Amino acid sequence: MDKARNRALKIINAVHEQSAYANVALAKELRKGELGDLDRRFVTELVYGTVKAGDTLDWIIRQYINRPMSKVEPIIRDILRMGVYQLRYMDKIPVSAVCNESVELAKQYGHVGLSKFVNGVLRTMVREPERGNFPEGKGKATTYLALTQQHPEWLVRRWIKEFGYEETEKLCEFNNSQPALTVRTNTLKTSPSELMLQLVAAGVDCERASLTNEGIIIKGHGSLDSLQVLQEGYCQVQDESSMLVAHVVDPQPNELILDVCSAPGGKATHLAALMNNQGRIIAGDIYQHKLDRIMDNAERLGINIIEPMLIDAREIWQEFPQQADRVLVDAPCSGLGVLRRKPDSRWRKSKELLRELPKLQLQILKSAGAAVKPGGLLVYSTCTITHEENQDVVRAFLKMTGEFTLVHAGQRLPIPRADEMVQLYPQRDGTDGFFIACMRRK
Repeated sequence: MDKARNRALKIINAVHEQSAYANVALAKELRKGELGDLDRRFVTELVYGTVKAGDTLDWIIRQYINRPMSKVEPIIRDILRMGVYQLRYMDKIPVSAVCNESVELAKQYGHVGLSKFVNGVLRTMVREPERGNFPEGKGKATTYLALTQQHPEWLVRRWIKEFGYEETEKLCEFNNSQPALTVRTNTLKTSPSELMLQLVAAGVDCERASLTNEGIIIKGHGSLDSLQVLQEGYCQVQDESSMLVAHVVDPQPNELILDVCSAPGGKATHLAALMNNQGRIIAGDIYQHKLDRIMDNAERLGINIIEPMLIDAREIWQEFPQQADRVLVDAPCSGLGVLRRKPDSRWRKSKELLRELPKLQLQILKSAGAAVKPGGLLVYSTCTITHEENQDVVRAFLKMTGEFTLVHAGQRLPIPRADEMVQLYPQRDGTDGFFIACMRRK
């Protein structure tokens, strides 16, 4: 596993020191094709597990060292994190292998003194595991839940206040579960039933999704790069909660649709399919490389009505003043509804972020609203579960403009819900956390 651990360490260090995204860095490394299947699986579990455990690993390490974590060299911190993760959470790895290989990594990236330090910490942990026991008892419930479920304590505290202890525990457990791969049928090329037959014929274990007719949940699969129906544009990777948004927009053929925060394009291509590839969709984003990705997806799916536009969503109204039939704002958000899909994401969030994002979201919504024609629809969605970014933003917008009325979004879903503003919660709905609101211009 020497090569595998070395690769894992480089990825983990890039996540912590260069703000790399774990899934992107891992995929890039695995595509080099230099690792066998066993090593690929080991690296994947080690990277995702170590990154997701985050502050929990640091808490454990602090019980065995006599210096602040900030005083430990970054690469040595990550070697210790990897070692502790293997000892604590990967019970099939021999203790001797964990300690010896961690020491070898410390020698490679540090010096003899650092390798002795790593060896001492890990072997003390093996001899005295009780020192790493999480605190329990009166007044420790929040800390215990945060450490055992590997979530930031400030976030767990917030959720306990909002949902209660038991439901917060379920939410954390959901975030730590393995996310299902869901694909949306490209109805321009095939039907859900036909796609299911193609997937089964390709040896894929799959079932129909419960929230949308187009969705198919893939339980077991090999490399996505080799999934022919995906490469040939018969389907698009997209979570089923995300698929609900286009149904709330309900675009009609030959309409002008604006998707103002469009990347990576899953919703824009879904809108195009619902329009039978007839009309005009403006896909806006502030990054050219993301627009390129949208157009690559559109070409693969056989869609030619999407027009990329390099633009800040806060300025979209200047280009299309009261012109669009329907406008979708899938706003930048904290992403607290999709933590299970991004193992490093939970540690990048902060209270400050939750205070700042609603200002940006309201600015974007105001600009998007000014692009909607009289009688047209404005749909606002996020992949988060905070009321500050969701219901509060919508209410503030409605009060600010006075030009829109709320439309019952729940009744526009394939399977109607009672929610006037739809809020999906992972721990309640068993899917990504998502919010959708729909408004009509007077």
